[in-house]
Amino acid sequence: MANAQTAHPVKHQVAMVLDLNKCLGCQTCTVACKKLWNTDSGTDYSYWNNVETLPGKGYPANWSSEGGRTETGTVKRGRIPGLDDGYGRAWKFNHKDAYASAGKPGAQKQWLRPSGKPKWGPNWDEDEGKGHYPANNHFFYLPRLCNHCTHPACLDACPRAAIAKREEDGIVLVDQDRCHGYRFCVEACPYKKVYFDTERQVAAKCIFCMPRVEEGVAPACARQCPGRLRFVGYRDDEKGPIWKLVDQWKVALPLHPEYGIGPNVFYVPPLSPPQLDERGRPTGEPRIPSSYLETLFGEAVHAAIVTIEREREKRRRGESSELMDLLIAYDWNESFQLEPRTREVIS
Repeated sequence: MANAQTAHPVKHQVAMVLDLNKCLGCQTCTVACKKLWNTDSGTDYSYWNNVETLPGKGYPANWSSEGGRTETGTVKRGRIPGLDDGYGRAWKFNHKDAYASAGKPGAQKQWLRPSGKPKWGPNWDEDEGKGHYPANNHFFYLPRLCNHCTHPACLDACPRAAIAKREEDGIVLVDQDRCHGYRFCVEACPYKKVYFDTERQVAAKCIFCMPRVEEGVAPACARQCPGRLRFVGYRDDEKGPIWKLVDQWKVALPLHPEYGIGPNVFYVPPLSPPQLDERGRPTGEPRIPSSYLETLFGEAVHAAIVTIEREREKRRRGESSELMDLLIAYDWNESFQLEPRTREVIS
C-alpha cells in the first residue's frame, strides 16, 4: 500500500458537476444506476450511485474516515466496510403476510416492514440532519458516485494491475479478468466507491456509463435526474458547463480535496435559509454552518457561496447572470456536452 502517486495522462477527462441546491433526494439517479448495472445477487448491496443525507453517516457508514493519500502521495491503507456495520445486508420484507391480509374481511392488516432487525442500510438516517427545530435544523442531499480521479488511489493500490484509467476520457475501469479479489482497492478508495462482487469474487465500480459516453449520451444517473442538477462534459471544453462552473466561475468544488487524488466529480455547495432567534426573527447566520461545508469542500467553499449569492441577487434585481442561467438549466440538453469519441485501435 505504499505505492507512490503516479501520473495518468489522458487526452480528455470526462467530468460531472452536481448542484446540491437542486437535489430533491428522490433517488431516481440511484434507481437508474442500480437497474442498469447492479441487479444480480453478488451486487445486492452495491450502489455505484447513491444519495446521502448530510450531516449523516453516509453509505457505507462513516465512509469518509479513512483512505486516500498521505502528504507525500503514497496510498493510505484504509479499511473494508462490513456488511452489518458498514453497508448493511439486503433486507427481507414480509411481502406474503402483507399481501395476504389486504382486502380480506376480518383479517388483521399487516403492514409491509423488514423482517428481523436490520442494523444499517442505505438512507438509514435519511432526512435526519442536525440542529434544533424550528430555529436552526438543517440537512441537504449529497449524491455520490465514483470520482474517476486524476490520481486514483484504487489503481495504485492494486497489485494485479487490474484497474486502469482510460487515455481517451479518463474513465477508471476494473479488468475483472485480472482481478483476484484482494480488495486493496476497496481499502484505498477514501470515497468507498469500489465494491466487491461476492458472487464473482472481483471488484466492481461505477464505469461512468462508458458505453453511453462513447456515443455522446450522458450517464443514466444524470439523464434521469428530474431536478436537472447534473452537468456532464469534458474538463478541457471551455464552451461546456464543466469548465464554466469549475474553472470560470469556480463555484463547483471537489468533495474532500484533501484526499489528494484529484476527483473529477464536482459539487455546487448548498445555500441555506437563516437561523431564527427566540422570537422567530432571521439572524443572518446560515443554518448549514459554513465550517461544516469547509470540512467537505475545503476553504474555497466560502468564495463559491459568495459568488452564488451575488449572482442570485443580481437576478432578483432583474439583471442578467450567466451563472444563474447555467445553473437553472432551462434546456436540459445544454447540460450534457459530450461529443461521441470513438476508441483508437491500438496495434
